[in-house]
Amino acid sequence: MSVRSSVFSEQPAGVPPTDLKRLARVAGLLYLAVAITGGFSEGYLVPSLYVPGDAGASAGNLAANPGLVRLGAVAHLADAVFFILTAVTLYVLLKHVGKHAARLMVLPVLIAAGIKAMSTVFMFVALQVATTDTYVQAFGDAERDALALLLLEIEHYGIRAAQVFFALWLTPLGYLAYRSRLFPKPLGIFLVAATVSYLADVVVAFLFPDLAGQIHVFFTIVPAIAEIWMLFYLLTVGTRTPRTALRPGTAQNDDRQPPTQHTASLRPLN
Repeated sequence: MSVRSSVFSEQPAGVPPTDLKRLARVAGLLYLAVAITGGFSEGYLVPSLYVPGDAGASAGNLAANPGLVRLGAVAHLADAVFFILTAVTLYVLLKHVGKHAARLMVLPVLIAAGIKAMSTVFMFVALQVATTDTYVQAFGDAERDALALLLLEIEHYGIRAAQVFFALWLTPLGYLAYRSRLFPKPLGIFLVAATVSYLADVVVAFLFPDLAGQIHVFFTIVPAIAEIWMLFYLLTVGTRTPRTALRPGTAQNDDRQPPTQHTASLRPLN
C-alpha cells in the first residue's frame, strides 16, 4: 500500500521537497502572520504605551487601555510562535541546499522567540502594576508609575536584544535563497545586507541612545525591502520552477553521502 507524499515528507539528502511552490506558500502565509502580529504588537501597541522618561504618561496609557494591552500580549506570543513555524517551514524548503546552514537559520529564531516571549511577561506585569490597587497601597502613585515604566523599559530593551537574533537568521536564509536558485539572487543579497542594518541599529540603540531615535528609520530601509520582497515572493510566486532551481544532482549539500551509496549497477548479476 503506497502512502501519498506530503510537502513535509522527508526527502533523501540533497533532494528538494516534492512540492516546492506549495511549501513556499505555506511559509509565506506563516511569514504574513508574523508580519501582522509583530506589526501590531511592536509597530503599534508598544510605541503607543511606552513614553521614554515619562512614568506618569506610560502608566496612564497602560491603565487606559487594559484590553488592548492584553491583546498585544497575545499578539507578542503569537508572533513568537509564527516566527518559529516560519523558520521550520523554510528549513524544510531549503535544507537540501545545505543542512548546516538551514540549522543555523532556525537556531537564532528559537532564541529570538524565547526572548520575545519573556519580554511579553514584563509588559503584562506592567499592566498589572498600573491597574491594581495593591501596588498603590504598597508604593504610592509616583512609585507605582515608576515601576510600570521600568517594566516597560525592560520589555523595550528585551525586544532590542532579540533584534540581534532577528538579524542573524537572515544571513543563512539569504545564503540558502541565493544558492538554491529557487529565488532571485538579488533577494538573497538583500537578506544578508539586512543583517548588517539590523545589527547596526541595535549597536546604536545601546551605545548612542540619544542618536538612535533620529537614525533608526534609515536602518529599517534595507530590512524592509528584503523581508517584504521575501514575503511577497513566497506568497505570489512561491519558488522558481524546478527547471531553473537547483537540481538534486548539483545540490551543494552539507551532508553528502559517499558515491557508493547513491549508485548501483544496472547490469544483472551472473
